[in-house]
Amino acid sequence: MATDWVELRMGESRARISLRGAEAVAWSVGTTQLLWKPKRAIWDRTAPVLFPVCGWTRGGAVRVGKKSFPLGLHGFAHSQMFTLAGQGSDHVSLRLADNEATRALYPFAFDLTLTYRLEARGLTVHATVFNPGAEPFPYAFGLHPGFVWPAGKARGQSRIVFDKAEEPMVPRIATGGLFSQLRRAVRLEGKALPLSDALFEREAVCFLDARSRGLTFEGPQGRLRVEVEDFPHWVLWSKPGAPFLCIESWTGTGDPEGFTGDLFEKPGMIYLAPGTSRHHSARYVFTA
Repeated sequence: MATDWVELRMGESRARISLRGAEAVAWSVGTTQLLWKPKRAIWDRTAPVLFPVCGWTRGGAVRVGKKSFPLGLHGFAHSQMFTLAGQGSDHVSLRLADNEATRALYPFAFDLTLTYRLEARGLTVHATVFNPGAEPFPYAFGLHPGFVWPAGKARGQSRIVFDKAEEPMVPRIATGGLFSQLRRAVRLEGKALPLSDALFEREAVCFLDARSRGLTFEGPQGRLRVEVEDFPHWVLWSKPGAPFLCIESWTGTGDPEGFTGDLFEKPGMIYLAPGTSRHHSARYVFTA
């Protein structure tokens, strides 16, 4: 183990998990690299963990009571150093507890643990959010992995196939990343969403309160199966021409356009009572 990451091995599968942000920064099956390698000029992350909010906040801040806190895009977990809570050759658990830096952004006691477990062709991420404090707190949690989506003829033949038919009208994203009340249509072919650069020209594609708890990314490298527990929203994002596709799982969303409320009033937040915990998980399985 190096000072800032852990390498996992199982069969022909390899993964590297960074202690900074508890982020999966590499995953391969055989010779196939599945996670995108960051490029600063395009996108400088690989698979950030989203906590305690998902998406943008209005003005880069949240309000709790009469105070404002500078909590911006996707919260702060992705930039924090996690501690090692346990590991084996094919798994690792990483933990983040509230500290002076997090309380300046989010005034609550919390305990967040992520466990990664590698399979011969799969990777599972399990998150536990625990409230060790005396008061309830609101939170949202999300996973934001960017998968390789290489250029070439097959790129334009790629698609997402949902387990169930989804609503073809998705939210428009307003200025500042806020969620508009307006909707736009995406071209669904039954349960399948054809992928193209044009789909992401303006914004992410957000399927809120989705029917599907699983989907399959059929891309140039093969098929990637994704199954989730306790994530109601799917978010798909890329940049036109960029060789990655983010398949994101969120429990909450960005602030609605015009939202001025308290963090407890923010739509989609989970309220965790003192002494209780909640679990969220995702499993990714690759078939060449």
